[in-house]
Amino acid sequence: MTKSVVVTGATGGIGLAVALELAGSGFDVIGTARTEEKAERLRESAERAEVGVRTVLLDVADATSTVRAFTEIAQMTDGGPWAVVNNAGIAQPGAIEDVDDEGVRAQLETNLVAPARIARLVLPQMRRRRDGRIVNISSLSGRVSSPFVGWYCASKQGLAAVSNALRIETAGFGVKVVLIEPGSFGTDIWERSMARMPPRKTSAYQDSYEVADEVLRRAKTLPDPAPVAHAVRTALSVPRPRPRYLVGNDARAGAALDLLAPTALSDYAKGVATGLRTPPERVTRALARLTRRHGPR
Repeated sequence: MTKSVVVTGATGGIGLAVALELAGSGFDVIGTARTEEKAERLRESAERAEVGVRTVLLDVADATSTVRAFTEIAQMTDGGPWAVVNNAGIAQPGAIEDVDDEGVRAQLETNLVAPARIARLVLPQMRRRRDGRIVNISSLSGRVSSPFVGWYCASKQGLAAVSNALRIETAGFGVKVVLIEPGSFGTDIWERSMARMPPRKTSAYQDSYEVADEVLRRAKTLPDPAPVAHAVRTALSVPRPRPRYLVGNDARAGAALDLLAPTALSDYAKGVATGLRTPPERVTRALARLTRRHGPR
């Protein structure tokens, strides 16, 4: 029997790459979308890739929508899916003090509460079958905190904690829980997040937000998220998946450096990178000399 997999937030970026990868590998993929228009675009993408993807409308931040969608999915999958890939997410940018309660709740509801809610809905049938998998898409931010994305980091580090506990709780029932931790890949999550940026003119961090704009512009040239989709396929295909998959050289390097570097040094480097700290003048002069001598690289 073909194994059914639900991929939330399957209409773009990592979610779309995962849905198409799994469908091409023989899984029965059900991709979720917030609107019928987006669902139609997902089906068109699947048709162009010459694979089949079924769709269900779902807003993961809405409990009623989630129950309704997974009731429909249960009918489509003989009681419930074999696996779920919790990919749907949002990013709330801004300094911790600039983000209001509404923004905090939306961030945590979508990235943390929603995957736990979905787990509650699918686990009873997985336990009865004594087989199933839950794959949660986290991020390097689930290990490493950075300024101006603190609430996003909180949601991903919370997801890592929940995933770790859930993995142990469900192991005896034949259910495997896996965390995927990508580095930087080309998705539109940060571009979409700019609509959630707190007001800048009244912020003490206005200058640093200008630096964030430049980082966002560079993000448009990031690599395709195919390696993340490959990692999800591996997590669903091998008999004994690893608890965590760090995906991307930057993710592996970033996690190692944050673990090994003294906290004060790590804090200083992050502060310089985001415009919160200014390097000593001698360092700035040395970099300027190198640039004049060798040119930009």
